[in-house]
Amino acid sequence: MAQTESTTWVCRVPVTSAWTHPEKVREVDAKGVAETPDMNKWREAMNQPETKDLTVSNRLQTQLLYGEPVLIEEIDGEWAKIIAPWQASHKDERGYPGWVPVAHLKEMDSVSDRSYARVSADKAQLWAPDRRPVAQLPFNSLLPVKDADETHIHVHTPDGDAYIEAIHVQLVPAPEQIPIGSGQSIVNAAERFLGLQYFWGGMSSFGYDCSGFSHHMLKANGLYISRDAGDQSIEGAEVDRLDPDSWQVGDLLFFAYEEGLGKLHHVGIYYGDGMMIHSPTSGKAIEITRLEGTVYDKELCAVRRFTQEETT
Repeated sequence: MAQTESTTWVCRVPVTSAWTHPEKVREVDAKGVAETPDMNKWREAMNQPETKDLTVSNRLQTQLLYGEPVLIEEIDGEWAKIIAPWQASHKDERGYPGWVPVAHLKEMDSVSDRSYARVSADKAQLWAPDRRPVAQLPFNSLLPVKDADETHIHVHTPDGDAYIEAIHVQLVPAPEQIPIGSGQSIVNAAERFLGLQYFWGGMSSFGYDCSGFSHHMLKANGLYISRDAGDQSIEGAEVDRLDPDSWQVGDLLFFAYEEGLGKLHHVGIYYGDGMMIHSPTSGKAIEITRLEGTVYDKELCAVRRFTQEETT
C-alpha cells in the first residue's frame, strides 16, 4: 500500500472515524466501522453512557470526509494508521493522526490542476452517470471537478466519475482557496445546523463536536484553523476577553475549567449581543445560548479572531 507521487489515498465513504487505536472500538461501534458505515444507525445503537464513553475513554480522535486525502503510516490487519493533512494539529506537523479501517480508504490518481466542488448544502446526493445514487455527502466535502454546466458538476471520486447538482456545491480554485467570508457569514453557516446532535470527534453534518463545528464553519468561509480547540485557542488574533464590546460576530470563544484557569474544554462561535452558537456536549444539540449568568460566563478564558477587523 505504498503511496506514489502519482496516486493519493483518500476516504472512500461519506464519513469515517479516526480512532485512537483499533482496540478502542467496541461492539456497539459496528455500524461506524462497517465497510459502508452508517452514522445515523451507529448513533441510534448507542445509549447515552455509551455515547459519552467515546469521550471518557478517549476512543475517537476525529473524522474524515469523502475524498479527503490521507497519508498511510502503517497497515495492521484491517486497520491503517493514517495522517489527515487537511486537519492541522500539534499532534503531528503533517496533520491529524489516527486509525481508520482500510476498507474506508481507496487509492486514486492524484490531481493538481483542477478546481474543486465544495458541498455547500447540509448534505448532497452524489450520482453515478447512470443516475444511480452513490452516496450522501456531508457539508464541506471537497471533490476535484472534471466538467461543469449550469445544472450539474461532474467530479472525480473514489467511486469513479460521478456528478452533483450544481445548486448543492460551491466551485473553488482549490481546497485551500475557498473564498473568505465575514463573521456574519460564519454565523449564517452555523445557524443551519441548529438542533443537530453533538457527536464526540464529529467533523461532519451528521454530527459535530465543539471544535469540529468551529473548524468547519470557518473552513466554509475560507478560514483555516486547527482541528482541536486547544490549538485553535492560540491561533488567529487575540481579542480582550474582558471587553465584550470589542468582540465581533464570528470570533471564537474558548472556555476552561476552574473558572477559566484550568484545562481548556470547549469552544463556541460568538453570535453577537452576548450570545454564542455552539455544539455543547454529549446528549445536547447545537444551540444559541446567552453567556450572561451561565457557567460559560465564568469559564471564558480566551477570544480569538480569524476574520478581518470590521470597519465603521
